[in-house]
Amino acid sequence: MAKRGSKTPDDLNKVKRFVSKKYKTPCPTNMSLLKSYHELVENKKLKNNPKLEIILRTRPIRSLSGIVNISVLTKTFKCPGKCIFCPAEKGLPKSYLSGEPAVERAKKLNFDPYLQVGKRIEMLKEEGHPTDKIELRIVGGTWSYYPKLYKNWFIKRCFEACNGKNSKSLKESQRINEKATHRVVGLSIETRPDFINEKEIKHLRELGVTMVELGVQSVYDDVLEKNHRGHTREQTITATRILKNHGFKVLYQIMPNLAGSDLKRDEYMFKELFSNPDFQPDYLKIYPCALIKGTELYNLWKNKKYKPYAEKDLISLVKETKQIVPSYVRIQRITRDIPAHSIVAGPAKLTNLRQILKNSMEKENWECKCIRCREIKGDYNPKEKLFLFKTAYSASRGKEMFLSFKDKKRKRLYSLLRLRLAEGKALIREVHTFGQMQSLNIEEEKSPQHKGLGKRLVKEAEKIAKRNNADTMSVISGIGAREYYRKLGYKLRGTYMIKSLS
Repeated sequence: MAKRGSKTPDDLNKVKRFVSKKYKTPCPTNMSLLKSYHELVENKKLKNNPKLEIILRTRPIRSLSGIVNISVLTKTFKCPGKCIFCPAEKGLPKSYLSGEPAVERAKKLNFDPYLQVGKRIEMLKEEGHPTDKIELRIVGGTWSYYPKLYKNWFIKRCFEACNGKNSKSLKESQRINEKATHRVVGLSIETRPDFINEKEIKHLRELGVTMVELGVQSVYDDVLEKNHRGHTREQTITATRILKNHGFKVLYQIMPNLAGSDLKRDEYMFKELFSNPDFQPDYLKIYPCALIKGTELYNLWKNKKYKPYAEKDLISLVKETKQIVPSYVRIQRITRDIPAHSIVAGPAKLTNLRQILKNSMEKENWECKCIRCREIKGDYNPKEKLFLFKTAYSASRGKEMFLSFKDKKRKRLYSLLRLRLAEGKALIREVHTFGQMQSLNIEEEKSPQHKGLGKRLVKEAEKIAKRNNADTMSVISGIGAREYYRKLGYKLRGTYMIKSLS
């Protein structure tokens, strides 16, 4: 077996057990083998073997969406919100608790953004993942409420960690990152709908932000008021429109089981998100309300004025939601990483809800058409014929075109592009090719990346923009993706990559 060589992780595990038993030594971990492999390659005692690296990779799912995610937690600041369900642990940003993976990493590194990013890159590399294309996610309360000087410093340090060197300014750190080894191709922050305005948009673009996570939680004004959210349904609608008109991807955090709501209202709320043009988020996080000791909601529960859903009811609600989510939406998460022991009661304790639903899909033969459920991941067949599909829908007083490459039955998604046509302008809000992430300038058979799919989608989007009388195409490019667009004829103007279509 050892002579034939291992072609799959299962083959490798068999070889490891065989060698361990034969020589009576502990079975080596993949991480220890990867470390030894990298040392041998570095010392030129072994040739580089990409296939071996893939077999040795731990937690392969981390890079099967075409990028790697890195979450960075801010230090605590006063929060403008007074939400009755929100925990407030001393020393942490509001709504975050000890025990959450990102929180524990941040605490150990004193909330230093440079160290958080650097450590995460190091860990991903040790696990065998490429780290060329990074989606950076800034978490920790209402980002827009933080002091501007802190925000600029925080993002600058994140870029410097990816660049491996310090810079004189944020702008310089971004310029270096355009050609760095670890490029930030996407950057997201969390904020509230009532903080989105033209001034905030301008600053977000200066920072390099490409996606905004809006803490929407509910679309009902009475529910928002009862939970002391401090914003309205109309503010969510306005924020969504402003963000899309500036090219941002929009993610909604939605919280079923809030005080004042019920199963029927929550069910209708999810339906309205994708039937009402005023909403139509690109991404969705479903965060069932968690009942945590010390919150005002906990006191309501003790006085029998609030009742969490039964587990079966929450499962049924999310199951119905997954079946109505359009093909142009990605359900990013289902439930938060709050440790189960911190939750007093209720279905938010179901930390394996996604797996429960996946098992239900297989057993009951129903499907979810969301992007995440159809991404090609590691199941790539280079011989499979791909087809270009176009989906048009109205959103926030504009027209959205969702272009994608899929198999004939539309069950396997390879690449996508979001084009917005509004106010006489054409904006590309996202281009993404899925599958095993490939290092920059490397093309391998086992991934659809670097095969020209994104380039073909951009060309198609340009044709559509011309037919709609747009003179230019603007792209809200991540800093690390600017070089990609330059090769397609785009030039940096302000904070957007722009190309003349005339």
